[in-house]
Amino acid sequence: MKAVVWHGTRDVRTEEVPDPRIEEPGDVVLRVDASGLCGSDLHLYEVLGPFMNEGDILGHEPLGTVEEVGPGVSALAPGDRVVVPFQISCGHCATCGSGLQTQCENTRDDEQGTGAAIYGYSSLYGSVPGAQAEYLRVPRAEANAIPVPSHGTDDRYVLLSDVLPTAWQAVKYADVPEGGSVAVLGLGPIGDMCCRVARHLGAGRVFGVDPVPERRGRAASRGVDVFDPSGGTDDLIGTIRERTRGQGPDAVIDAVGLEAQGHGSARLAQRITSFLPKGAAARLMETAGVDRLSALQTAIELVRRGGTISVIGVYGGTADPLPMLTLFDKQIQLRMGQANVRRWAPDILPLLDERDVLGVEDFATHHVGLDGAADAYAMFQAKRDGAVKVLFRP
Repeated sequence: MKAVVWHGTRDVRTEEVPDPRIEEPGDVVLRVDASGLCGSDLHLYEVLGPFMNEGDILGHEPLGTVEEVGPGVSALAPGDRVVVPFQISCGHCATCGSGLQTQCENTRDDEQGTGAAIYGYSSLYGSVPGAQAEYLRVPRAEANAIPVPSHGTDDRYVLLSDVLPTAWQAVKYADVPEGGSVAVLGLGPIGDMCCRVARHLGAGRVFGVDPVPERRGRAASRGVDVFDPSGGTDDLIGTIRERTRGQGPDAVIDAVGLEAQGHGSARLAQRITSFLPKGAAARLMETAGVDRLSALQTAIELVRRGGTISVIGVYGGTADPLPMLTLFDKQIQLRMGQANVRRWAPDILPLLDERDVLGVEDFATHHVGLDGAADAYAMFQAKRDGAVKVLFRP
């Protein structure tokens, strides 16, 4: 089969690889009909190379058709259309039962100290073959694969694998009061969808911040007050405070996280790792502060006293300085974490009907075949050609 394969920093290729097969009784093999290119994939493309192995198959946002089922699978059958969450969970341990599938006790990597296994996402999360491919092995399928209607476009449902539940959790964690205000930092696919979900769930004012004009334009077309941060943090914070009675918004969502291209000293640290032996580079990434925290610092300054910050952008370093005095003094609530897809899917799935209240049908800006993966990654990283969401059609 064809698959998108990692070969090094900024080096992804579409190659022929062996087809997946049933390995455990609970497996299914999925024919992938659509698969997303995620902002987190850019971290593997540029930043987290020390945790990758040459030949790793990328991708973690699949929708497809069941081709084959293992002998332990009774709730799924060949021909079923399903969305597969980006994380793999067991569905029956204590953490899964409490809605924290990302912390699954039976799939997390205790040796690495990380949570539930993730498709196509490095040795940090199990080195599981990914979904930017023609076929995908889905382990623990009955606990993970989410059946969706056979009618409707792929675009309608594929975002349920990651983008929709990630944005939904970010807004829920932000705890925006009814009619309250929220600022979203970063208007890539997750930040854009956060704005839509926040408005749907009752936020009175939604502010969107991003330096890319096309991304601001998309959000503005759906009623978001947008801002270009290029003028400086002080101007941005002052302007938004003016529009929130001088207080700042009730909540801020950091949808930026670790910048996939790096910046300044963070970029230098990221580039250094590409020249180190893999083991040494991994240790540096795990122990050094290689993130640029400007978005989180802005969130801390911007949010009103007693407000909430929801961090949905992924961070990678462990030595990042934080203004703990400010966090404590302003009595800020801070919530974060990978999205627990199965927890939120029942709330989201009813919205994916003909009304299309979240605008999923035209959310993707680009549809490409697997053979176009190298160009798609480069375009998405550079934010060229209005790229916000890229979907592969194997």
